[in-house]
Amino acid sequence: MRSYSQNNIAPRDTYNRPISDLRVSLLDQCNFRCTYCMPEREFHSEYQFLKKHQRLSHEEIFRIVKIAVELGVTKVRLTGGEPLLDKNISKLINLISEVKEIEDLALTTNGVLLRKHANDMMKAGLHRITISLDSIDEVTFNKMNGNRASVKKVLDGIEAAEKAGFDKIKINTVIQRGVNDDSIVNLLDHFRGTGHIVRLIEFMDVGNQNDWKMDNVVTAKEMLKIIEQHWEVIPLEKTYAGEVAKRYKYKDGEGEIGFITSISEPFCSNCGRVRLSADGMLYTCLFASVGTDLRKLLRSDASDHEIKNVISSRWLERKDRYSETRNNQTTDITEKKIEMYRMGG
Repeated sequence: MRSYSQNNIAPRDTYNRPISDLRVSLLDQCNFRCTYCMPEREFHSEYQFLKKHQRLSHEEIFRIVKIAVELGVTKVRLTGGEPLLDKNISKLINLISEVKEIEDLALTTNGVLLRKHANDMMKAGLHRITISLDSIDEVTFNKMNGNRASVKKVLDGIEAAEKAGFDKIKINTVIQRGVNDDSIVNLLDHFRGTGHIVRLIEFMDVGNQNDWKMDNVVTAKEMLKIIEQHWEVIPLEKTYAGEVAKRYKYKDGEGEIGFITSISEPFCSNCGRVRLSADGMLYTCLFASVGTDLRKLLRSDASDHEIKNVISSRWLERKDRYSETRNNQTTDITEKKIEMYRMGG
């Protein structure tokens, strides 16, 4: 096992990719049952989620964040499950916001609990919010989230976030053929001119519970054709190295759209993301099948230096580029992978 060098030069993996982003799943529970993430048939009322003692504490998460910063991380995103189910999330945000090396502190949520937390999170130092909203149509939205919430409640959450001072909120929408591809235009029309950015995501084969098939994927090129029937859009240059979204702006100046093209145009070559699950497993790819147990180290006598060496060594050995090697001609994916709700998509 190679160890982290003493001169604090950020480690690079086997494809020369440095660590830049840490995504932290605060808990594996969610108040939705989205069909592509936590389908009701599997995650029913009897399903056993992690107990509190099995999840990392805020102090343990903060310790990993500080170690990750020493390895080159400048961006942290808090995810879940649904991170706002953590009633004390603002306290964790405040801790992380005090780390001067963190340039971008963001959170991904389904938005239902935003009205309750938005002000406190802004005061605590959160920089940005991303909302998962798969349709503006009530029937489609309910079908996709397991009939757990209304569009209005999410929109109310977005309004609360706006009033708290969050701008340029990103709206993440997973597009599936025959499910919500017919509501793309209505969704975009709702957010045109608001300053918020809708990002249309190709349906990905994360985990093994979402019945993924290539036939269900609507590619970014297909989505763009749908959009161009209604508005003229212009491609934009990347704003930073490693940016994953392909960005377009409306020619009439009414905002911006992004596409996440993990299926049709993978971006593995620029991926610097590492993921920490709620139970302390470290994953180096969204499509990972195995991870590294940091909880065991955190709860032993391991020093920060020892934990840093483990993280660095795992990164140095990293060969992940699943989306680039996936055979998109196959009809489905059979290999066992970690579910998205566990690792913080």
